[in-house]
Amino acid sequence: MSRSLLATALVGLGLAGCAGLPDGTRAVTDFSLDRYLGQWYEIARLDHSFEEGLDCVTADYSRRDDGGVRVINRGVNLETQEANVAEGKAYPVGEADVGRLKVSFFGPFYAGYNVLALDDGYGWALVAGPNRDYLWVLSRTPRLAPATYRALVQRAEALDFPVEELIEVEQGAACAPWR
Repeated sequence: MSRSLLATALVGLGLAGCAGLPDGTRAVTDFSLDRYLGQWYEIARLDHSFEEGLDCVTADYSRRDDGGVRVINRGVNLETQEANVAEGKAYPVGEADVGRLKVSFFGPFYAGYNVLALDDGYGWALVAGPNRDYLWVLSRTPRLAPATYRALVQRAEALDFPVEELIEVEQGAACAPWR
């Protein structure tokens, strides 16, 4: 499996924004990194070259020995049946109880990872990169209740993200061979 496009683009993201937070947004407080660890399914995203054509996308977060977070992102191009896996690392930014991390998939280059909304039970999250070009809707399950999805999109729209450009990610039966 390759890091290729995913890693390359995240380097660009890191160079472009460091560990920034989009203007006019705030990361969640009362955040627990330990509760956030584990597997997340990508429900929707603003598309970028590093994820272009990928479905069945998941992110797995676990503790590193140095106190950071090991990040494993996986996705599949269902047309070509090619999997893409990238391993990175993340570290908290600022206060430990605020949902802000810096993520790197290549060398010393980091990008902002900002949790803008989070379910009390850590069942779903709305995550932004360093600016409004990067947005993800994540869930602990492959499907998110339609009303919850709509509410998250409305929240993102209120924060001036280009929600009309969101791509919904296939997480259904086509993903079964890759799970």
